[in-house]
Amino acid sequence: MTRLNGKTAVITGGATGIGRAAAKRFIEEGAFVFIFGRRQEALDAALAELGPNARAVKGSVSDEADLDRLYAAVKAERGTLDIVFANAGVGSQLKLGEITAKHIDETFDVNVKGTIFILTGSSAGTTGAPAFTAYSASKAAVRNLARTWAEDLKGTGIRVNVLSPGATATELAKEALGEEGLKVYGSMTALQRMGDPAEIGAAAAFLASSDSSFMTASEVAVDGGLAQL
Repeated sequence: MTRLNGKTAVITGGATGIGRAAAKRFIEEGAFVFIFGRRQEALDAALAELGPNARAVKGSVSDEADLDRLYAAVKAERGTLDIVFANAGVGSQLKLGEITAKHIDETFDVNVKGTIFILTGSSAGTTGAPAFTAYSASKAAVRNLARTWAEDLKGTGIRVNVLSPGATATELAKEALGEEGLKVYGSMTALQRMGDPAEIGAAAAFLASSDSSFMTASEVAVDGGLAQL
């Protein structure tokens, strides 16, 4: 498949999990991909897998200077940018009485301030999730960013959509939940299993391609039915 042939993509949070799976799929479909993340060792490992059509830039989506370095690197090597998959995100469990202003600021800095074009939402932005107040609220905000930006970008040809995964068996999820925890979360979906990062990457490739050319301000749920039933 070459739906993304000749395209240049940036994927934030691209070193592991959904971001890395999306980078692999984008490259398979012909794109040149810049992955952006905070951990150099994870970026290096991803580059070793992704091959010659990938580059890595270390930095944080909440740091404007880091973003400037990212886009300077893209401009210097490729001269243009076609796709941004804003996949970087954070979330941690805190009960209602334990939430601090710092926790909210950190969550929104990464999940909301650092997002454009293909935005990673979450089933939690639709259903809510116990002890994930800031995370759920930030993902609901991402959903509304797509609606608002689509209005602002009328007539430009730039499309903004949200990709909302549910429970996905990323490296982080496996480490945090363990085998039994994965089974529990998987049992909550209509398909009775966790999603594979490659399945989310495939949906991202669809949104990045001309196959979704009449979609903007939309949300694509890849959650095994978790937030749909």
